[in-house]
Amino acid sequence: MDIGKFDIELSIRTGYQGALLMFITGLAIIGVAVFLTIRGTLKPKIRRLAAIDALEESIGRATELGRPVHYTVGIGGVGNEQVIASFGIARYVARKCAELGVRFLFTFSQPSVQPVAMDLIKQAYIEAGKPEAFRPDDVMWLSDRQFAFATAVMGLVVRERVATNLLLGYFAAESLIFSEAGYRAGAIQIAGTTNSYQIPFFIATCDYTLISEELITAGAYISQEPRQVGTILGQDMIRLIGLILMVFGSILFFAGFKTIDTWLAT
Repeated sequence: MDIGKFDIELSIRTGYQGALLMFITGLAIIGVAVFLTIRGTLKPKIRRLAAIDALEESIGRATELGRPVHYTVGIGGVGNEQVIASFGIARYVARKCAELGVRFLFTFSQPSVQPVAMDLIKQAYIEAGKPEAFRPDDVMWLSDRQFAFATAVMGLVVRERVATNLLLGYFAAESLIFSEAGYRAGAIQIAGTTNSYQIPFFIATCDYTLISEELITAGAYISQEPRQVGTILGQDMIRLIGLILMVFGSILFFAGFKTIDTWLAT
């Protein structure tokens, strides 16, 4: 048997060609959207979310009470897409805190987050014109063990009596511990994650919740970085095209034309 011929036949039978085509098409759509956004040809608008409006309100409340703002990206590392999206929001919040003279506490679990977070928050204070107000000790690695980290965050939030508790990033079973600590401290709480199994806990215990991809969108909205905004646009275009193809394919299928279905699934 010719091994090369066998590989080609196997790829056709398992539908790899269809998946590969859709993958390449998706990359091309996102690439074009990013390119056109960077050039300024397209100027996509991202819907403003209630949780984003609440950020300034929560920081203002911390200013009035003279109590700190706590921000955590959860247990994710620097390579996690939720943590990356959260960095843009953290920079915005840190700059606002610097401008208003509010102490900004930033906690994380994975050591890989520290150099990025340290540089990002320091830059935010410089942008606010108050580099001397930056306190490196307030950027805290507490533990890389999930519940040791949760316990440390809980103690910090309650001990410092934070006015605002921002939980934006990658969270798992510790999420309810964080939000319960914020509730005990009397803090305004804004949470967001794409982990669907934790979203119900945030909705039940926090004042505002960014649900699933809203966290990614919020990061792009705040930063207004063309590459991020273009990526969001490209993803929306893929969803729209996918929806149109699903409707069109369903019509063809029920009409008896099954060529495309056979090509993708056989």
